[in-house]
Amino acid sequence: MNKQLTLKDGRNLSIVQLTTEQLPEILALQERVLGALTTGAFLQPLIEEEFLSILQGKGIMIGAYYKERLIAFRAMLEPEIDAEHLGIDAGLRENELPKVIYSEISNVDPDFRGNGLQSLLGERIFQEVDTGRFHYICATVAPFNIASLKDKFGLGMEIVALKVKYGNMLRYVFLKSIAQAEKKHFAEKRLIGMEQTEEQQRYLQEGWIGTGMEKRVDKWFVCYER
Repeated sequence: MNKQLTLKDGRNLSIVQLTTEQLPEILALQERVLGALTTGAFLQPLIEEEFLSILQGKGIMIGAYYKERLIAFRAMLEPEIDAEHLGIDAGLRENELPKVIYSEISNVDPDFRGNGLQSLLGERIFQEVDTGRFHYICATVAPFNIASLKDKFGLGMEIVALKVKYGNMLRYVFLKSIAQAEKKHFAEKRLIGMEQTEEQQRYLQEGWIGTGMEKRVDKWFVCYER
């Protein structure tokens, strides 16, 4: 993979598949992104061993270069099957868990924000998924991480659970069925305030799924349908 991408401001980027040789650049970019965050709760950083696992075959990782500088990356992870597997949270059967790949971490250099790079890389990396092996994409996002929530909805993912993950962090669990091409049709729709955790959890338990989000005045709502 070596593809070109032109940003809205005219700058040209190269999109490449990353390897272990780029690990120092990947770690340096993650540190830069972490340093610019307003809240540490919105990014679950990966350690060096986790990046190595992906780069050595347990997933896919692509990066965007501006000239010789790595300015963004996005990763997909083939997860271990354990009690914390997101497919379990999504209600998948046990025999379907090996068919799940995670939309993992994505980082964009603060100097290049506002160009939709997270979603652009998301579209590219979703196209790289081996659909013969994987039928589902899962991800987690913190409530009120608006940029990442918009990214997941924009990539066709849906909220299927809201629960505590990673020890003590509240997270939406997203699911996308790669095999399901036809558009779903829903009979009912409700808007629930993003801060209303228990109400959202009740709806999810009753079979509703989160399909989008809206801002009304200064308040964010999640759209639930069934």
